[in-house]
Amino acid sequence: MTDMPVFGAGIWHFATYKDRYATDGYGEPVGLLEQIDKAGAVGDLSVVDLNWPFAGYDGTLDEVKAALQRNNLKAIAITPEIYTRDFVKGSITNPDPKVRQQALELLNDATELAKDLGCSYVKLWPGQDGWDYPFQVNYHDIWNLALDGLKELVSAHPDINFVIEYKPREPRVKIIFPNVARTLLGIEKIGLPNLGILLDFGHSLYGQETPADAAQLAIDYGRLFAIDVNDNLRGWDDDMVVGSVHLVETFEFFHTLRKNNWDGVWQLDQFPFREDSVEAAKQAIRFLKAVHHALDVLDEDALAAAQASHDALAAQRLVQKVLLSSMADLA
Repeated sequence: MTDMPVFGAGIWHFATYKDRYATDGYGEPVGLLEQIDKAGAVGDLSVVDLNWPFAGYDGTLDEVKAALQRNNLKAIAITPEIYTRDFVKGSITNPDPKVRQQALELLNDATELAKDLGCSYVKLWPGQDGWDYPFQVNYHDIWNLALDGLKELVSAHPDINFVIEYKPREPRVKIIFPNVARTLLGIEKIGLPNLGILLDFGHSLYGQETPADAAQLAIDYGRLFAIDVNDNLRGWDDDMVVGSVHLVETFEFFHTLRKNNWDGVWQLDQFPFREDSVEAAKQAIRFLKAVHHALDVLDEDALAAAQASHDALAAQRLVQKVLLSSMADLA
């Protein structure tokens, strides 16, 4: 049997949420230190991804470090908030050069924090960089602003990795990095070794990709630096508990990682609006442990033979046998 993977989560998993209907939130506010304590209560988490600036937090960085330490957690990443009201027309692609500079200053500050915390990477989610209407932007100019801004940032910090988390839409109707292919195109154009992709399983589903295929493409270009896992109904980025809808596609995704010897963190990006956040994380990890066990016992030779002849039914029988039995064993 192979070693169990390292499990992580975005710290927002343990926050409370608002939407445009429940504007007062789906629960009482949960502060940053309490979020870290909740992550520690899961028991199987080793790392967390932290948003920055720390919204609503007026304590010190030393207190954050102490909270991580007492919960046996490390920060794997900092996600700078370049998608807030200051950047409604974009961060590094904003039409105002002063706002672009503001975004770069925030990104540089976030990177220094990530280094201080010993993070593996800085996560870039450019949710406001894009457009909403036909004729709203000059596509040539906005693409070059994105690439130039990224190159300036990433080249200034060769000692840490950066990842782009692509997504088709939301909050912009069209985000400038919507899929694996366009994101890879931009990364290859920039040409720096410390810039890669964070593949969010739900974003790939929502974008009508096959997540395993997207992962393979990113791996083939040496650019799959990190993953987030969750689930959805493919019509929206629902951030449901991983394995709650797409069992087989999730298994295929992790099978692709295994056969390529990809050994990064299995990280949760879930939004349990109405569920207990600790229990939602525990349930997700139970499923991921079943996936890990199923990968250990899958008959790879038989699967390769089925794939060589495009025998879908034979492949499904092999997958269903190991996945469902492993899930039953860990239920």
